[in-house]
Amino acid sequence: MIEILHREFIYIWYYFTVQFNQIAIYWVFGIIFGSIISVFGKNKIHKLFASIQNRRLGVFGMIPAGLLGIASPICMYGTIPIAASFSKNGMRDDWLAAFMMSSILLNPQLIIYSAALGETALAVRIISALACGVIAGLLVKFLFNDRKFFNFSGFSEPTSRDNDPNVLLRLLKNIWRNIKATGHYFLIGILLSALFQHYVSPDAFANLFGSQRGFGVLMAATIGVPLYVCGGGTIPLLMAWLDSGMSMGAAAAFMITGPATKITNLGAVKIVLGAKHFTAYVAFTIISAIIAGVVVNLRFNCRNTSKVLYKLNKIHIELN
Repeated sequence: MIEILHREFIYIWYYFTVQFNQIAIYWVFGIIFGSIISVFGKNKIHKLFASIQNRRLGVFGMIPAGLLGIASPICMYGTIPIAASFSKNGMRDDWLAAFMMSSILLNPQLIIYSAALGETALAVRIISALACGVIAGLLVKFLFNDRKFFNFSGFSEPTSRDNDPNVLLRLLKNIWRNIKATGHYFLIGILLSALFQHYVSPDAFANLFGSQRGFGVLMAATIGVPLYVCGGGTIPLLMAWLDSGMSMGAAAAFMITGPATKITNLGAVKIVLGAKHFTAYVAFTIISAIIAGVVVNLRFNCRNTSKVLYKLNKIHIELN
């Protein structure tokens, strides 16, 4: 029995170290980059967002609003009081919706983490986060044009914890807070990835999340709800899943429902939406994840089909 446990430990430790060596650099760089943005760029990003309200951009204003939401490094509980101050100063609800939705799905730190998944997955994540933000803004504009969508009563702009007069200490304190907040989830994610690689058959997983692409998207959107706790912690799992045959569409669905239904984000969003609008938010999240997954899979299927046809045509020309 001891020999069996020892052998299993060696296997799991091997997978753990391999995965750790692959992804640790992204986690470290993400921590540092996220802290730099938080300490030195956060206020500039929010001032830039406030400045666009005086420009007559119409619905096109949701694009910079979504991009600035992605660039914002703070969590949703920190975003809400800031959004409350924007709303108090006359910011439109549809632009706020685009800003907040994109901010929920992605931030600078998570962008660096997601680079470990490869260029394609990173591009899919950025585009889908921006698209969800813009579409959320459009829905708020056309469905709630004459009514207030958010209720920010009782909120005021938060006091920043990055207030040490020494710039270097301010940055180091922020980095340490980031490490404490994400480090254990990162290690747990790698451990779960190691267990997955050792005990789950790649063929069975590929059949579930790869071959049956429509069902795989639905399953990925579903498991994103209970499984997502921390963005950094899910990157090792996504790496293992994609290597085992998960379709890019299924990964896209997971990357939307995961952060959007993370328990802390749900609690924060519920505060400002109320029961009716909160239900609409959850429905929007799930529907968006499924549509994004299907669209991504169709795009990849078309591209793969084009490559096959190109190769067949080339072979045909060579034979003739």
